[in-house]
Amino acid sequence: MSETTNKWVIDPTHSDVQFKIRHLVISTVTGSFNKFEGAANVPHEGRFDDADIQFRIDVDSIDTNQEARDQHLKQADFFDVAQYPHIDFRSTSFTKKGGDNYELKGQLTMHGKTREVALDAEYGGVEKDAYGNTKIGFEVSGKINRKDFGLSYHALTEAGGLALGEDVKLIANVQLAKLAVGNLQ
Repeated sequence: MSETTNKWVIDPTHSDVQFKIRHLVISTVTGSFNKFEGAANVPHEGRFDDADIQFRIDVDSIDTNQEARDQHLKQADFFDVAQYPHIDFRSTSFTKKGGDNYELKGQLTMHGKTREVALDAEYGGVEKDAYGNTKIGFEVSGKINRKDFGLSYHALTEAGGLALGEDVKLIANVQLAKLAVGNLQ
């Protein structure tokens, strides 16, 4: 007997992807990526542990609320969008830790480098929208070191500290929609 796979896709209208990084050691800059897509293949009805999750970010959609900074971040000394237009994630495990908490592990590829990362995921619930579509929500968060991915911009402050922190906090609030059997490809 073969297992049924339930496919869920990210609803970009009701999802967001943000990051936070220290600037001049004294404050935090928050940014987001406005274009992304993703899906989860769930092998067990009603249980998301063991889900196969894929996520792709369009790096050119970076938005820090400062156009000049965004253009600089797209250049070769940061993301190098011309050569590395996407950030990709593919899960290796999605494990329930207790209550609504999960651990999401996977391969994150950014700026041509792939590293294993571990993220926290908090299940927000499941509901039907006004059109009868089943939706679920998760908040995914974690921290990565930008230098692990070759993002090694290294300007110093007047006092000798890093102008840009190395650790980047990631926060993604995602709403996924369950595809009807007839919509599976």
